[in-house]
Amino acid sequence: MIWKQPFTAEALNQTERMTMVEHLGIAFTGFGDDFLEARMPVDHRTIQPMGLLHGGASCVLAETMGSVASFLCVEDHSRETVVGVEINANHLRPATQGFVTGRVAPLRIGRRLHVWNIEIRDETERLICVSRITIAVVARR
Repeated sequence: MIWKQPFTAEALNQTERMTMVEHLGIAFTGFGDDFLEARMPVDHRTIQPMGLLHGGASCVLAETMGSVASFLCVEDHSRETVVGVEINANHLRPATQGFVTGRVAPLRIGRRLHVWNIEIRDETERLICVSRITIAVVARR
């Protein structure tokens, strides 16, 4: 298991209250030894004017998942924290309704740099977006 912190999906969702994550309706729904899952509605908060899931909303879902995953991989939060360094996303298919679900898994977890892969799928399991995020582990000031 890669996680250094105990957690539940419910506890992760509580930490996101009063943030963009809550505003967009993103909620963590599950996890395993080396992955987290979260879902986001495709609705008035997350679509663009043509009625398609906004690419920026997919990036918010991906960045949220990667950042939280890195946070859970750090042992001593009194000394270290995590910050996003780079994110990219390939938008492969449109989504127009329902929910999309993201799954984040590590590509590399180093001492100072974490790289995560995020796959976002629609309710029929079609791949909507693939994203990769790099997170730095930095000293707290």
